[in-house]
Amino acid sequence: MGTNDTNKETKLIYPELSYLVTGICFAVHNEIGRYCLEKKYADDLERKFKEIGLNAVREYIIPGTRNAVDFLIDDKIVLEIKAKKLIEKDDYYQTQRYLQLLNKRLALLINFRNRYLKPARIVKIDTTAKQRFT
Repeated sequence: MGTNDTNKETKLIYPELSYLVTGICFAVHNEIGRYCLEKKYADDLERKFKEIGLNAVREYIIPGTRNAVDFLIDDKIVLEIKAKKLIEKDDYYQTQRYLQLLNKRLALLINFRNRYLKPARIVKIDTTAKQRFT
């Protein structure tokens, strides 16, 4: 492995935790399929998180707002789940807004309607461009 490969690996944010969470998402998707309601996915995710003792707060209310993230994992990762035909630009903007408001570094945006899950890792923007999201 070259030096650049190592540097890339060390720049991943919460690699073990995000890998664990996406693995649980894949397991839920494999068990119940792709045509359930978002609430069903959230219920199953919550159950699996509890089974392994993972600190996951469901429908975490963002202080000072009426917004809630689907899950706040270990007070580090925002997990936003969807069950819709397509993820839209607004879904990415919403997730980035949540990162800004909570001052968290990483979010996972997962659409359970897809035939194959494609978790999107969304990193908090720390530039002047972040003003678009708040």
